[in-house]
Amino acid sequence: MSFTSGPSSRLSRADYGFAALIIAAALFTFQRYGSFLDYYEQGILLGSAAGLVWLGWFWKPMRWFMPLCGLLALAGIGLYDGTLANGSSRFWLKYALSSQSAVMWMCVLFFLATLLYWGGLLRKSATLLGLASGLTWAAAVAALTSKLVRWYESYLIGADVGHIPVSNLYEVFILFCLITALMYLYYEARYAARAVGAFVLLIISAAVAFIIWYTFDRQAHEIQPLIPALQSWWMKIHVPANFVGYGAFAMAAMLGVAWLLVEPEEQATAKRPLWLAAGCVLLLSLGLHLGAAQLGDTWAPRAVFTAKFGYCAALLCIVAANRGRLAAYLPSGAVLDEISYKAIAVGFLFFTIATILGAMWAADAWGGYWSWDPKETWALIVWLNYAVWLHMRLVKGWRGAVLAWWSVAGLFVTTFAFIGVNMFLSGLHSYGGL
Repeated sequence: MSFTSGPSSRLSRADYGFAALIIAAALFTFQRYGSFLDYYEQGILLGSAAGLVWLGWFWKPMRWFMPLCGLLALAGIGLYDGTLANGSSRFWLKYALSSQSAVMWMCVLFFLATLLYWGGLLRKSATLLGLASGLTWAAAVAALTSKLVRWYESYLIGADVGHIPVSNLYEVFILFCLITALMYLYYEARYAARAVGAFVLLIISAAVAFIIWYTFDRQAHEIQPLIPALQSWWMKIHVPANFVGYGAFAMAAMLGVAWLLVEPEEQATAKRPLWLAAGCVLLLSLGLHLGAAQLGDTWAPRAVFTAKFGYCAALLCIVAANRGRLAAYLPSGAVLDEISYKAIAVGFLFFTIATILGAMWAADAWGGYWSWDPKETWALIVWLNYAVWLHMRLVKGWRGAVLAWWSVAGLFVTTFAFIGVNMFLSGLHSYGGL
């Protein structure tokens, strides 16, 4: 698999062919659906086409990844033949190419990739790591295919129902898995660091577990009409930009965990208190989780959410008690630190753009750019957290354990801003709760 760190000054025929393919697809879309697009949405279409061309030139695997996803999505759309009922009667739709079938394949492939990454890491097997990387690519193909097909499925329900599939937790968790996986695959190729996938795929697998639970417990995969607050073209650009940030921050956090397991403790540390703390937090979290069913529909999800934070805290205590154990299996601390920095820098850029877009959306929808709504306040906290992180690294020259722990803590802050605010606090964004 080829890799390039930037667009070449000498583009190949394949590069021009890829650009021609994307431009042709954009022109076809405009010719067929242009009458349904306003000026803003036409601008989004033009910008998306230009962005995809640049991405394909910047990162060569995108030249086959995006056309493959497009072809699979078109195959699924063709099988529907304009009737949503065909999704349960036609074999390839039922078992592979409907949006829900593709999501289930994505889930299976990500789980298998996680297992193979860990097997390859612990056995130092390049073969297993290569298979894991291939499965991650396949899962990403399934994820993007599902998004494209689901977009079409929403319009089969009704023209007033159709919308880009980034409107609820089910849809954005799939987007999170897709973006995080692609970002990881980029850095995996850039730094030849396949062993790191064992850690990054853990956070993706956690999101996959949530998707499975949310699908079967809440039937969240069913397409619903947009609520009035989300009936805006701003959603098409604000949400994807936000999740580039979320995916980058999540990946940096897992790289922080990997760094802590590579680099030995600078000073002797008593292991017993860390194991004791991990055990106590784990027992408290387990008790809270098991007792959640007795708290009713309002507080049960909040108790489970808090318990999961406790599980993560216990895991971090265990990580701290095992500093340096995986030094022989993972890339050096310097490489992990560099990848983490690059990921946070990219995530911070996109999160900044998303925050600006969100303010503009708020002005359009509610008449003001900023209202100190809890979601907005916590978005600012996330932004400040990573702004200071980058300042400390670039200006103060910080490296090592402090920034690794900081990136891990940042995931807790980001997770609360993403999900916790809607569960524990009320405001203009409360429609995003469980």
